[in-house]
Amino acid sequence: MVLDAQDDSAKMTAAIEDLIQKNVAVILVNPTDSDAVTPSIMKANEAGIPIFTIDRGASGGKVVCHIASDNVAGGKMAAEFLAEAIGHKGNVVELVGIPGTSAARDRGKGFNDAIAAFADIKIVASQAADFNRDKGLKVFENILQAQPEIAGVFAHNDEMILGAVAAAEASGRTGIVFVGFDAVDDAVKAVQEGKLAATVAQQPALMGATGVEKAVAFLGGASLPEFIPVDLKLVVKE
Repeated sequence: MVLDAQDDSAKMTAAIEDLIQKNVAVILVNPTDSDAVTPSIMKANEAGIPIFTIDRGASGGKVVCHIASDNVAGGKMAAEFLAEAIGHKGNVVELVGIPGTSAARDRGKGFNDAIAAFADIKIVASQAADFNRDKGLKVFENILQAQPEIAGVFAHNDEMILGAVAAAEASGRTGIVFVGFDAVDDAVKAVQEGKLAATVAQQPALMGATGVEKAVAFLGGASLPEFIPVDLKLVVKE
């Protein structure tokens, strides 16, 4: 069974409760919110149904295994590339994903910790755009008006960075280096066109496949580590 919460924590909760009622053998969940999913995981724990988290982690409850990219490492990778691209100096902007998700928290931590090593780079704005392209455009429009000098932008996902690119194009602002995260098709195309400098590539298909394989192995009696990382790579113009 596949259920889509559509980024709505209430729908996610209802979906997991429905699966618990159906007494499924195992649940794999990509949480909309790391905190909001916790009560549902605890209910599954009480029902004896093993839970696996994919891509985004959970703040509580017992999870058999978390399968995801190392988002902290991805944020660091993005920061180091961006720092190099802007000559290790200048004002940068961070577009944050949905606050409360592990992906936003970890990508932000990796990025901020790495940028802090560059004394001449300053994060002049860090605002949430909820992993959404339209919000990325609107949030960055406002930042462009407030910040006359921006050397680079990092967004926690490609949807937000593509919105920011569109906002910069519409306002006639040039010379800004944009770095995204996820390597979705539109972002890879934007990299090839030179609009986007880079995007950190996750491997979501591999995450999903690994989740199913490990869940089946667990049901067959295999013991698993608490975390299985899936490799990341940086996509730049060839």
